[in-house]
Amino acid sequence: MFWKWVVNKCRIKIMYNHFNERSGLKASLIADDVYEIIMKNAARLDSEIIYDRDFDYDYFGFKTLERSYLLKVQGKVIERPQHMLMRVAVGIHKDDIDSAIKTYHMMSQRWFTHASPTLFNAGTPRPQLSSCFLVCMKDDSIEGIYDTLKECAVISKSAGGIGVSVQNIRATGSYIRGTNGTSNGIVPMLRVFNDTARYVDQGGGKRKGAFAVYLEPWHADIFEFLDLRKNHGKEEHRARDLFYALWVPDLFMQRVQSNGQWSLFCPNEAPGLADCWGEEFEKLYTHYEREGKAKKVAQAQNLWFEILKSQIETGTPYMLFKDTCNRKSNQQNLGTIKSSNLCTEVIEYTSPTETAVCNLASIALPRYVREKGVPLESHPSKLVGSRGSQNRYFDFDKLGEVTEIVARNLNKIIDVNYYPVETARRSNLRHRPIGIGVQGLADTFILLGMAFDSPEAQQLNKDIFETIYYHALKASCDIAEKEGPYETYNGSPVSKGILQPDMWDVTPSDRWNWKALRDRIAKSGVRNSLLLAPMPTASTSQILGNNECFEPYTSNIYSRRVLSGEFVVVNKHLLHDLTEMGLWSPVVKNNIIHEDGSVQNIPEIPHELKAI
Repeated sequence: MFWKWVVNKCRIKIMYNHFNERSGLKASLIADDVYEIIMKNAARLDSEIIYDRDFDYDYFGFKTLERSYLLKVQGKVIERPQHMLMRVAVGIHKDDIDSAIKTYHMMSQRWFTHASPTLFNAGTPRPQLSSCFLVCMKDDSIEGIYDTLKECAVISKSAGGIGVSVQNIRATGSYIRGTNGTSNGIVPMLRVFNDTARYVDQGGGKRKGAFAVYLEPWHADIFEFLDLRKNHGKEEHRARDLFYALWVPDLFMQRVQSNGQWSLFCPNEAPGLADCWGEEFEKLYTHYEREGKAKKVAQAQNLWFEILKSQIETGTPYMLFKDTCNRKSNQQNLGTIKSSNLCTEVIEYTSPTETAVCNLASIALPRYVREKGVPLESHPSKLVGSRGSQNRYFDFDKLGEVTEIVARNLNKIIDVNYYPVETARRSNLRHRPIGIGVQGLADTFILLGMAFDSPEAQQLNKDIFETIYYHALKASCDIAEKEGPYETYNGSPVSKGILQPDMWDVTPSDRWNWKALRDRIAKSGVRNSLLLAPMPTASTSQILGNNECFEPYTSNIYSRRVLSGEFVVVNKHLLHDLTEMGLWSPVVKNNIIHEDGSVQNIPEIPHELKAI
């Protein structure tokens, strides 16, 4: 133990005293305060690290860590996975060593993981720990556009994914008073954003820069917008490295349903449409129609089919419904919400002076499937396959316990975070949103012998998210009792006693004491405006060996290409079950490959496995 402590102390010193070979300047990989805390508590921290847990990672997960997550000196990895987890824990909790050790063990035992930027940057000189940023176009002017572009570049440099709303930018042919000219519309502007996303990757080569551009379908450049990612057409009219999304008002869907006409406007000539929703939007939209301000008029279904064509060809735009997003948001008291983020898991208020931020973590659901009669201490870190599922159960109490730890961690991140732009700091400290998601839901169903679309799986899904929401609220209320509610709490739905189940007209189960929690919230409030955000978990689920987020398995065998290489991915649960049943063979493997990963037409595989 003594020699391990000495070796790890030297390892930390090497990272802290790192010099750039070319410049000769100090380029420390560890923040000054974190280094001092680690050195002061080195013996205790090192005694808590359990290196054998490094062997819990599969090859795919370890290669992902090696490629992007573990710190390197002169191109050589100097961290082990356990070191990374301890660095993250200390980077979040600083002098609160007890909480840091608890967080380390929870992550090391695979109960949850923080998001990629947190794993990248916690404990480093620039601890930018947030995953997603939502940017509002500053102004419909050259100054506003380029201020927004610079903000996006600075955020991308710090490993943030970006969602940016552009529906306030004037359309093609619109008059420019300052130059007595006409606008070129949003397409040339988005090509500039596209090149910036390519140039400014996340964290200097760790991940590609990623911008999602949101537009409302009443914008006069909507048809050109839908073509931007297509593989054919003139290059000067394409911007294929951006992601595209539509912020769709209910009125558009009503016109599609009735096969009515849909008017397209320039926001410079018909202002205010982006700043309202619901009945107010409908009144303003129809007012502009009556005044004849439309630049173009199309059949709503024609535009709808163009949207579908683009989705078939390019996978985008993804669609979010503006009125519902505003109606169901706990931030609706702040103003009209104009976009979601890159991956659509959070919906937050933005303005020219506020860039919304969200700090994320995901709970590894398969870890909570336990075998009856087996104490937690001796429980294996992972179960595989559906064999023996009748002797398993889901541990909701442990899920609640870990959720509260995750919520407290994310709340702390808001305060220790490095903010690449001041507008992000202002927003995050005022509204204090956090985002708790999941990974491995499909694995969880398989471990419990449930088909993904079965009534049992649907009920378990509801019970899981009810538990997470309840305990996230409880933890946020606990913090609010000590530190007070977040700054813009008054006027929010929660401040009026309206929780998410109420917004969806759903009655929670009796598993948790909702009445007592509601009473506490009415008295003390909550510390965070948002709590749940089921994110894609693309990389972190690979690290932990789980299927992504809440998605079903896309196939039982497929090839996957990521930054760390190309891998053949096999559904480990199917492989385990077939091996246990003595049915796995080269013939079965080749039949699965021949069926493009499906098992439904393979007679050797029993029906109970096909159902799962």
